[in-house]
Amino acid sequence: MVNLEWYRTFIAIVEKQTLTKAAESLYSSQPGVSLHLNSLEAYVGRQLFERTSRRMIPTEEGKQLYNYIKEAIEKLEKAEQHFKKTSKEHIPSVNIGMCTETFQAILESEISQLPFNLIAKFGKHPDLIKDLESGILDLVITPSINKDKTAQIQYEAFSKETIILVAGSQTPLEEMRSLIEQDDIKALEKRLKANIWYCASNEMEHFERYWFENFNKRPDFKPNYILPNISSIIRCLHDNNGLAVVPDFLVNSSLSSGKMNLVWKGRAAVENTLYFATQKTPKFKTEIDTIKGIFRSKM
Repeated sequence: MVNLEWYRTFIAIVEKQTLTKAAESLYSSQPGVSLHLNSLEAYVGRQLFERTSRRMIPTEEGKQLYNYIKEAIEKLEKAEQHFKKTSKEHIPSVNIGMCTETFQAILESEISQLPFNLIAKFGKHPDLIKDLESGILDLVITPSINKDKTAQIQYEAFSKETIILVAGSQTPLEEMRSLIEQDDIKALEKRLKANIWYCASNEMEHFERYWFENFNKRPDFKPNYILPNISSIIRCLHDNNGLAVVPDFLVNSSLSSGKMNLVWKGRAAVENTLYFATQKTPKFKTEIDTIKGIFRSKM
C-alpha cells in the first residue's frame, strides 16, 4: 500500500505551490519533500507536476489525484486528532550538526527541556555544511568558514576555543613546568615526547597545529593511543597518567575537579573562532535562537 505521508506531501505541494513552502508547512526538509514526491510519481507511474523555476503546477493527472484524495486524507487527519491518546499541536523538528564533543559538553544536558523536537547529526564540518546548504540541516556549529558557500550560508561568530595541553592528575609535571618557566623549548620538546600521549582520530589537526605553533615543526612522533574522539581521551585521562591537546571548554570541569591538570597554554594562544552557520532565511528561527542562547550562556 502507498505511504500515506506521500499523499500528505503531495497535497501540501499542490496547495503551497513550491517545495520550500510545502516543507515549511509539514515541518520537514525540502529534500524530504522531494523524496516523497519522487516516490509517489514512481508509484503511480505518471508525472504529477510541471516544474518551473518559480512554482510547481499540477498536471491533469495531478489535479485528478488531488481531487480524489483530498477529502479522504482530511478525514484521516481528523480521525487521528480525535482518537489519539493525547492531542498536541505539531511540534517542529530542528536538525543540527556539530562534533560529538561539543554536543555532549554544551547541549546534551539541555535536551529534555527543549520545547521542540531535535535531531542531531555528527560528522566532519565540511560535510555538515554541505547538508546545511542542501536543507538537510538547519544549524551547524563549526570552527571554520567555507568561503565558497558564504552566498548561501550565514555565519555568526559567537565564541572562541583555546587549544591547551592537559595531563591526567597522576602525571608527573614538576620537570615539565620547570622547563616551561625557563623557556627551554628544546628540552621541553624532548621531555614531552617521552611521555604518554592521547589523540583523537577526528581531531588530529588540534594536536598538529598546537605542536607546530609552539615548536615550529610538525610532530615527529606517534601518539600512544589514538581514540575515536576527545570525550574518550578525557575519560581515559581522568585520575590517570598521560598528555593530550584539547579545546579548553571541553575540560573546564575536569580541571576544576582536579581529575586533570593544565600543563601549558603554549607560547602563544592557539585559538579557533566558533560560528553558528545557518541558511540565509532559516525555517525555525525561534527554535534556532533557543539553541544559540544555550551555547552563548555556556561558552
